[in-house]
Amino acid sequence: MTPQEAQLKIQELSKELEQHNYNYYALDNPTISDFEFDKKLEELIFLEKQFPEFLSPNSPSQRVGGQITKEFKSVKHQYAMLSLNNSYNEEDLLDFDRRVREGLGMASGLREPQPPSAIDLFSASTSLSGQIEYVCELKFDGLSISLIYEEGKLVQAITRGDGVQGDDVTTNAKTIKSIPLQLKGNFPKKFEIRGEVFMSRPVFDAINKEREEIGDALMANPRNAASGTMKMQDSAQVAKRKLDCFLYHVLGEDLPHPTHFENMQSAKLWGFKISEQAKLCSGINEVLDFIHHWDKERFKLPFDIDGIVIKVNNYKQQKNLGFTAKSPRWAIAYKFKAEQVSTELQSISYQVGRTGAITPVANLKPIPLGGTTVKRASLHNADIIEKLDVRVGDYVFVEKGGEIIPKIIGVDLTKRKSGTEPTHYITHCPECNTLLQRNEGEANHFCPNENECPPQVIGKMEHFVSRKAMNIDSLGGETIVQLFNAGLVKTIADLYDLKKEQLLPLERMAEKSANNLIEGLEASKQVPFERVLYAIGIRHVGETTAKKIAKKVKSLDVLINASREELLEIDEVGEIIAISIADFFSNEKNREIILKLKQAGLQFELSEEQQQGGSDKLKDLTFVISGVFAKHSRDQYKDMIELHGGKNSGSISKKTSFVLAGDNMGPEKLKKAQSLGVKLITEDEFLEMVSG
Repeated sequence: MTPQEAQLKIQELSKELEQHNYNYYALDNPTISDFEFDKKLEELIFLEKQFPEFLSPNSPSQRVGGQITKEFKSVKHQYAMLSLNNSYNEEDLLDFDRRVREGLGMASGLREPQPPSAIDLFSASTSLSGQIEYVCELKFDGLSISLIYEEGKLVQAITRGDGVQGDDVTTNAKTIKSIPLQLKGNFPKKFEIRGEVFMSRPVFDAINKEREEIGDALMANPRNAASGTMKMQDSAQVAKRKLDCFLYHVLGEDLPHPTHFENMQSAKLWGFKISEQAKLCSGINEVLDFIHHWDKERFKLPFDIDGIVIKVNNYKQQKNLGFTAKSPRWAIAYKFKAEQVSTELQSISYQVGRTGAITPVANLKPIPLGGTTVKRASLHNADIIEKLDVRVGDYVFVEKGGEIIPKIIGVDLTKRKSGTEPTHYITHCPECNTLLQRNEGEANHFCPNENECPPQVIGKMEHFVSRKAMNIDSLGGETIVQLFNAGLVKTIADLYDLKKEQLLPLERMAEKSANNLIEGLEASKQVPFERVLYAIGIRHVGETTAKKIAKKVKSLDVLINASREELLEIDEVGEIIAISIADFFSNEKNREIILKLKQAGLQFELSEEQQQGGSDKLKDLTFVISGVFAKHSRDQYKDMIELHGGKNSGSISKKTSFVLAGDNMGPEKLKKAQSLGVKLITEDEFLEMVSG
C-alpha cells in the first residue's frame, strides 16, 4: 500500500468508525456488530502504526488510551460554570416561576414582544397561553465537563473545578466514546458544550463484581467512580471504565437558534449524545407533571439521576434575567428526596470473603424501601461503624437513593435506649478465630489464614472453577461445599486428586454427575495459561491483569522468580499488585499448591502458537523509555519493543542499549545516559529500527 492509499484508507476508516460510534452511543441504534467494529478499529490501528505520519490526535484509535498525564493543568473557563440554586419542594418551583415572570415584566400576564421568527412551537419565548417556556432535563449524577470544539474538532475538555477554573482532562475525555472527536453537519466554527460524565449502573456493577472477585475494595457509587476515573493518570485505565456522557448546554457567539431546546436538537445532529428524556414545557404546571413522572420512573433508568433541571428556553429571556454572583436566575435544580426509612438494628454480623476481607453487615427489622423489603445493609468497615456510632438496638436511618444496596446513613439518637454499648469491631475471624489484620492505607480488616479458613478455601475453589477461570461448569458451589465438608478437598489442587468412587457416596451425586465432574476437571487441563493465572486467585490480579502478565512473562516460572522491578515493568502492575504477587509466591503453602497443579498437568506457560508473531529485530537489545511521545504512547512502544524481541527496563545501566527519548525527558535519566555513554534515539529513529 502506498502512503497515498494508506492516508485515504485511514481517513475512510476514521469517518466510518466515528459514524458507528454515533449510531451506537448517541442514537442507540448500532448498525454493525461489536466484532465487526473491533476488526475495523484493529485495521485502523495497524495502518496508523505503519504510517504514523497520518495519525490524527482525534483518531478513533485514540479512544483506547495509553497516554500518561502526570499532572492535570488548571484552565480558566471562558464562561463561568456556575452552580444552580436547589429546590426541594413544589413551593420553591412556584416561587422560581414567579421570580422569572416578574423579572421579565410578565407578572400581570403581559407577554414580551418577540420577533416573528421566534413565535412557533419550539422557539417562542412564551406559549400561546402566555406561559413561560421551560426546558426540563434529567439531573445526571456524575462529573460536570466542558468540551471546546474548533472547526468541528475536540480541542479541550475541562472539569468544572471551582466554577472559575477547572482541570484539563482532554486525554481522558477522548476515551469516552459518546464524546465525538470530529463533528458532522452544519456546526458553529467555535463553541463550547457542557454535559455530565457518568458511569452507567451495568458498568458500575460489573466493575464492582470484578473488584470483589480479586479482593479489592468496592467502589461506593457510580458518581464517585466516574469522578475518580476522570482524574486517573493513565488514560488506558480510563478507557476500560467505559464512561459515558450526556451533553445538555451549548455556549458560543454564533449559535444557530435563539432557544436552548432547538440548539440541543441541532447538537444531536452534530454528533453529541443528547438525552431523549428532555422536554419542552409550557408553564410551571407542565414542569411539575414532568417532575412527578420522573420521581417514580427514575429507578428504571440504567444511570443515576438525583433531580430535574429547569431552564428558561429563550436565550433573550435568559439574558434579561441574568445572574446572581453564584447562579443563573433563569435556571433551577429540583432535587429528589432520597428514599429513606428508619428501622431497628437487631444485630451486626461479619462476613468473610474469598480473599479474607471482612464485611460487617447490619441485620435489620424488615421494612419496605424502594419496592423491596430490606433486611440487611452494609456497614462497610470499622471506620464507618465508629463514625456513625452504630449500636445494636439503635433505630437507624436506611437510604437507597441512587444506590442499589441499602446503606445506613445515621442513627436516630432520640430513640436510643439507655444502657446501650458502643460497637466493638471484632478482633478475630468469625470463622476460624485467627487474629485479624489491617494493612496501612486499607479500610478493611482481613483474615490472613487464607489456606485454612473455610469461607476463604471454599471461595477460592468457587473462583477457580468459575466460567472466566477454569470453566468447570460440572462443579458448582453446592458440590464444592459438599466436597469440603466431607474432607475430600482442602485446596484447589486437591480437586485433581478426586476419584469417581469418592464422589458417588455424596448426596445427589449419581454416576452421570460424577463422570461429568471428572471429565470437566480433565478438560480444564487445556485451559490457557492466562486463565489459569487468574484462577489461582492472587489478590488484586483480575482477569485483564492476568492476561497482561501472562503475555509479558510467558510462563509461571518466570513470574515466580521475577524481581519487584521486573514486575513493575508489566502493564497494569503497580506497587500494590507487585507486592501481592510476591507475597503469594513467598507463601510455602501456595507454592505447594502450584507444584501439585503443575503435576496435574495444568498449563503454566503460553503455547507455542501464542508466543509466535513479531520479529527478532531488537533481539538482545535493552531499552529504557523516558519522556512524552507524539506518535504512540509509552505502553505502545513497550509492546513494540517486546514484539520485536527487545527488553524493557525501568532504569539506565551499562546493560542499556538505547534510551528512547521523548519530549521532557527526565533530567536525571539524561544525565545518567550521558555519563554511561548510552545512545539516545528519537521515536522516528526507533520506528525506523522496527520497520526497516
